[in-house]
Amino acid sequence: MVRTDGNYGEGIEDVYSLKRYVDLTADETSDLWLTAQKVGCELESYHRSSSLTFAIQDGLQAGQTVPHVHIHILPRKSGDFEKNDEIYDAIDVEEKALKQKLDLDKERKDRNLEEMAEEAQEYRKLFS
Repeated sequence: MVRTDGNYGEGIEDVYSLKRYVDLTADETSDLWLTAQKVGCELESYHRSSSLTFAIQDGLQAGQTVPHVHIHILPRKSGDFEKNDEIYDAIDVEEKALKQKLDLDKERKDRNLEEMAEEAQEYRKLFS
């Protein structure tokens, strides 16, 4: 039902492409969050972070810019933001500024489809 997708952190995306979180069934909601928990645990270890932020923007007025259900999973480190809740403002700003502020991968650049596929393959190894 779900797949991983490189985004700001990692997104768990419903493959049925439902537009809104509120449209998920109870089973789909459970699957989505159980998968997010598993992915988050692995990403926290992989990125040597100490915490995770899970975020959903459900609907246009909530800041949803991609029209499908997904969860942003952001590995966090001490001091990555002066105030922890600043991450929500950062989600809404330009991607370049967010990448610099997260400090998880300062060298990161926009990737093409081949590079994203390679990254997904690397993350798949965490779950095999």
